[in-house]
Amino acid sequence: MTIHPVTILGEPVLHRRAEEVTAFDAELKSLVADMFETMDAAHGVGLAAPQIGVGLRIFTYQMENDDGVPDRGVLVNPSLTLGKVSGKDPDPEEEEEGCLSVPGEGFPLKRAEWVRVRGFDADGNALDFEATGWFARCMQHEYDHLDGKLYVDRLNNRYGRKAQKTVKRNGWGVSGLTWLPGVDPDPFGH
Repeated sequence: MTIHPVTILGEPVLHRRAEEVTAFDAELKSLVADMFETMDAAHGVGLAAPQIGVGLRIFTYQMENDDGVPDRGVLVNPSLTLGKVSGKDPDPEEEEEGCLSVPGEGFPLKRAEWVRVRGFDADGNALDFEATGWFARCMQHEYDHLDGKLYVDRLNNRYGRKAQKTVKRNGWGVSGLTWLPGVDPDPFGH
């Protein structure tokens, strides 16, 4: 298994729709193992393949939940059905998200409290489950990566402006920027 560099906002693979996985083979299983290794080294709760520079529709997750779903898993070629997203402003104390591709930062974002997730595991077995609360948030966040969106793309005007200033201040928004979990300082202070 290999720990991969995590791409930072601005890398083109993060901003385009990822391709469907067509082969459930040893190469896919190796990539998934690398993704778990990278996610663990980064202390992440999720990691999408585009975050390590691979434009495929795959994400891993590690999150306790109350939905009867294993706390650790992978989704290949997923689809999501979302519940309603409240039109209220996000609570900055309760609804702040972070992202390994926007390292060390966090901004409040409203998400659906419920999602239905369908997809496949690394062996090609069908998965179909519901997720609620923070687990639903995790599923939406990682799925967005597969469609070329980062959570900062969904922020309201107030927090979106703050995110834009943060991107500019950090020199992000350009190709070629990464950080390597386990080698570079942990941007979230774990």
